[in-house]
Amino acid sequence: MNVLIRKFLLSIFVIILLNSCVAVNVTTSSVKEKGIKEAISDGMIDASINKEFLNHNVNMFINVEIEVVEGRVLLTGSVKKPKHRLDAVKLAWKILGVREVINEIDVTKKGGIKQYLTDVKIKTQIRYKVITDKEISSINYNFEVVNGNLYIIGISNNKKELKKVVKHANNIKGVLKVVSHAIMKDDPRRKKYQRKLQKK
Repeated sequence: MNVLIRKFLLSIFVIILLNSCVAVNVTTSSVKEKGIKEAISDGMIDASINKEFLNHNVNMFINVEIEVVEGRVLLTGSVKKPKHRLDAVKLAWKILGVREVINEIDVTKKGGIKQYLTDVKIKTQIRYKVITDKEISSINYNFEVVNGNLYIIGISNNKKELKKVVKHANNIKGVLKVVSHAIMKDDPRRKKYQRKLQKK
């Protein structure tokens, strides 16, 4: 029920957001490294994909989570059929500004309320661990957890920092696998993206 309520409220937010042409994705965007302009762009992408999912299939909207960092879209969650997984990727690519779609959607019938609560607990724990670690810029990382698999996306200051984040994740009870899609602060792809954004 909590998931349905959350998604319903998000759908209302999406409609308001798109109609007003304003998107501020403060809670999930790596504002520190990206800057306000990049965060707003990512917020628009996030909202637009959610709208596509909602229009296509309400179950996709409920079951597939979205994280966006500088145009890189991470899709997580679980669906029952391979076609639904493919449809989610196609819909994400339709949105202007998307430059990469990372597909981590599971095709499975596993899950249920017990697993959902476990995933929420894991996500809370990893957030707490990185926030309290003074050697990690926690604002630069986003996390999703699906069926015990913990996914990381964001911008790392260096390899040592990312290694610490992954170590924290692996030390959490219930985590089956840790997958990192974080990139380095000096990654050439970031400079190319930022130049393109500045021209707009």
